[in-house]
Amino acid sequence: MRQPAADAPAHGAARVLAVLTSHGTLGPAGARGGRPTGFHLGELVEPWRALRAAGHGVDIASVRGGAPPMIGHDPDDPAQAAFLAHPAGGGLLTRTPAVRDVDAGAYRAVYFVGGHGTMWDFRDPALALLTRRVWENGGVVAAICHGPAALVDVRLAGGGHLVTGHAVTAFSDEAEAARGLAAVVPFSLQWALEERGARYRAAPDREPNVVVSGRLVTGQNPASAAGLGRAVVELLRPGAGTPPPAPVSAGRRPPRP
Repeated sequence: MRQPAADAPAHGAARVLAVLTSHGTLGPAGARGGRPTGFHLGELVEPWRALRAAGHGVDIASVRGGAPPMIGHDPDDPAQAAFLAHPAGGGLLTRTPAVRDVDAGAYRAVYFVGGHGTMWDFRDPALALLTRRVWENGGVVAAICHGPAALVDVRLAGGGHLVTGHAVTAFSDEAEAARGLAAVVPFSLQWALEERGARYRAAPDREPNVVVSGRLVTGQNPASAAGLGRAVVELLRPGAGTPPPAPVSAGRRPPRP
């Protein structure tokens, strides 16, 4: 299998895979007139910074490969500017490999970057298989904002869903409605996770919220990106172990409508 251009980890550190959407329009593939979307740059940059500061190498892939569409670029953000100028950051974005060509066995962690594009292409069989392999190899699985769309269809060897019984968070129905996109996205991410048996937890809209459940780490929104990165770094520490599923979150469970 083809590997992403390697960002070599420090001795004894981990290789981590960041996965991005390849879908660039708010609407089905090929639809005309939809607003542009893609992966959210800030949600990629903050975990990337935390992981590399801890000595880990971060490779980047996307669903279809090539140059993924990007949103959330803040030209006044020095962290984003540094990432885009770095050979192991922005330098990898023009030539990402497709998820189907990536060797899951090379990675101790995978994290799924958000952005509305994920709602159309993260429920992908190749992506679900990669996630299952990382998880069943004892690795860390992380996702932020709309990135948990990647987790909805992941089944483990025993047939159950990965998220069943785990506390998770993701972009909420409340937040989707507040942005006028509840009728645009193809499904409710919050309810899809709950239908798979996940225990959804939310904080107020735009507030940081990171939920850790064993080796599963989820963040609610872009404000959670730095915290998600720190949580993954902590789980990758030697001897961190794999505690039983338990949320680490100040979030609340939203009422059912």
